[in-house]
Amino acid sequence: MGKQTGAHIVWDWNGTLFHDNDAIIGATNAAFAELGLAPITMERYRALYCVPVPKFYERLLGRLPTEAEWAVMDETFHRYYTVHRVGCGLTAGAAELLAGWRSAGRSQSILSMYGHEELLPLVRGFGIEAHFIRVDGRTGPSGGSKAEHMTRHLAALTGVAGVDPARTVVIGDAADDAVAARHVGARAVLYTGGSHSRASLEEVGVPVVDTLAEAVVEAERLAA
Repeated sequence: MGKQTGAHIVWDWNGTLFHDNDAIIGATNAAFAELGLAPITMERYRALYCVPVPKFYERLLGRLPTEAEWAVMDETFHRYYTVHRVGCGLTAGAAELLAGWRSAGRSQSILSMYGHEELLPLVRGFGIEAHFIRVDGRTGPSGGSKAEHMTRHLAALTGVAGVDPARTVVIGDAADDAVAARHVGARAVLYTGGSHSRASLEEVGVPVVDTLAEAVVEAERLAA
């Protein structure tokens, strides 16, 4: 694709395009069990979840996990998530929204904190890879913020496709998506169907929507 002159969307993956709430809560409770913690409900998870992830565990433990505890919980979470994710699919209507945005001549990409090598075959498996000019997953340790990853992602898009950060909108399900967008001079729309409750998302000060269709409409408005 040539230089992009219109709006660009950076999509989050987990909890946004990929409806994996069941896998997330199943893997989280498996990780909690490793430390003898009681399982939590999805409602409690959404009320307490935050990034960096060790801070989320601090809210539940009353203290930050030790490095050894974090290593065990992180490994357990990812092992169980890989098992549980096979029963999950794209968020309702996502494929049609992606195709519509692309057919309108606009560009889009994915930036996820899911491991890059795991993300790529998952996106390909749903037959949607061609809709994106770039797909980036996390490289390096898990548990941190998306901001620095977003810097690299936008730099690559600007250099190769001429994407303008000022006309870029990040669509995600976590407060950290809005923080990452602000970090690079982009806008953000937050979706209530994933890891955060509406109340916690509304504290961020960006538009909050209940469907991805609403998110796309809002992205178009913000990038106009």
